[in-house]
Amino acid sequence: MPGANQGSTQELPPERMPLEHAAGTTHKVAADVQSASDDLLVINTVLEQELPDELQVGEVAQAIEHTGQLEKKLAESAESLAEVHAALKVEIEKRKAVTAERDAKQALVDKLKNEQSRNDSTGG
Repeated sequence: MPGANQGSTQELPPERMPLEHAAGTTHKVAADVQSASDDLLVINTVLEQELPDELQVGEVAQAIEHTGQLEKKLAESAESLAEVHAALKVEIEKRKAVTAERDAKQALVDKLKNEQSRNDSTGG
């Protein structure tokens, strides 16, 4: 049957599976962003705890504060990406189910057409 497996994602190249590709990409980016956030948290903690208070003034104080703000922003971004990844995975599963249902119905239609063809050719 031509086209019977068009919905199967296991056999398609990545460019033909945009949601799967997007899900993989968001998962990797979320992990990278979370790692950067964790690293920045460590740096900020070390700066705050190891630099004497008398050195934590002016531009140094601003830099320490900025690293804290960046860490929070990166953590929020990682969380948002994780939510997007989860939503993509749900959508992928929904599409797989709909595709399987469509393929099953198409197979039934093809079977009925073949039976009708046979009946027509036998005069039946």
